[in-house]
Amino acid sequence: MPAWAATADTASAQGEEPENVARGAAFVADDALSGWSLTQVPTGGNTSLLPKTPPGSGDAAHSDLAPPDAAGPDAAGPDLGSRAGEVPLDRSGHVPREFASHRGFFRQAGSSSTEVLLLGGYVIAQGVPKLFKQTTRFHFKDEGWFGKGTQNAGMDKLTHAFNSYLIAEILHHRLHRNTGASEGDAVTAGVLAAGIMALNEMSDAIEPDSGYSLQDITMNIAGATFSVLRNTVPGLKEKLAFKIEIMPNDQIYSHVGKKHYEQQRFMFSLKGAGFDGLQGSALRFVDLQVGYYASDFLNSDRERGVTPKRHLFVGLGLNLGELLFSKSRSRIGRAAYSVLDYVQLPYTSLRYDTTGRLGN
Repeated sequence: MPAWAATADTASAQGEEPENVARGAAFVADDALSGWSLTQVPTGGNTSLLPKTPPGSGDAAHSDLAPPDAAGPDAAGPDLGSRAGEVPLDRSGHVPREFASHRGFFRQAGSSSTEVLLLGGYVIAQGVPKLFKQTTRFHFKDEGWFGKGTQNAGMDKLTHAFNSYLIAEILHHRLHRNTGASEGDAVTAGVLAAGIMALNEMSDAIEPDSGYSLQDITMNIAGATFSVLRNTVPGLKEKLAFKIEIMPNDQIYSHVGKKHYEQQRFMFSLKGAGFDGLQGSALRFVDLQVGYYASDFLNSDRERGVTPKRHLFVGLGLNLGELLFSKSRSRIGRAAYSVLDYVQLPYTSLRYDTTGRLGN
């Protein structure tokens, strides 16, 4: 399945997160919010506070309902617990389970059933055309990993990882909003994403020249797991991104097939903008990249006797989101900022790879 381009709705998770938490935490008692607005609450690595009343306790909510480990300043940390009758959001911006409005996988997944069905339907629909071609009974196939003798030198495997990661990110954004930032929403999103991709793999299992690949399933899980880590480990989202770059070819963009894979570069980007010590420096606009792509693995290349090349690279890339949109207050600007956390635009990086190539 071709890698997706991140959409504005997908990526707005970063720009709109405080607003989303404010809308989602519907269980907060009105009398506890007098003179205090959730829209002022920071998220991510910063400390935030919510009333200590667990959901469903009504007006009878008081400090004696809080768990012992959240009852006082010592349990909450240096800047936490200073307000009587309140408990903090955790450092990743989630409501602790004991105070969450949506506890457990099924309740969280049900809060975003429309999004799950739409995404699942879209992904599974990609395999429908295969039903009208020659098919065979369900079977497995060992496709290998990143070897030169594999069909796509590993590019299809990274595509699986990125697609799963991106689906998990979309779902986490929606779940975070719809569940009031309930703890566990990132895990729920990851499980749903890996499940959707596993169903999509069923279409390969009936193709004569393909099969159900456990390597693909492993990469699906890896991509979804990175999304879970990024949305639960404090500060990781601000510091590390998993990005795709699509280099134009003679068709500008190839939607499917080996040419599609050959256009792609995948990378982890360590973002200067995520480090407090670089905020006053131009280095906040620069990412340190480590990535991979392959070339010369088309059928026409193999017929000519050309050996496939694998490119593991390191480099520096411009963080265009930080450069152009970090201070934007418009919806379009915030959306562009977040899209660029998933997409590296062509010709905005300088890299050196294992073939000795220096360039984009």
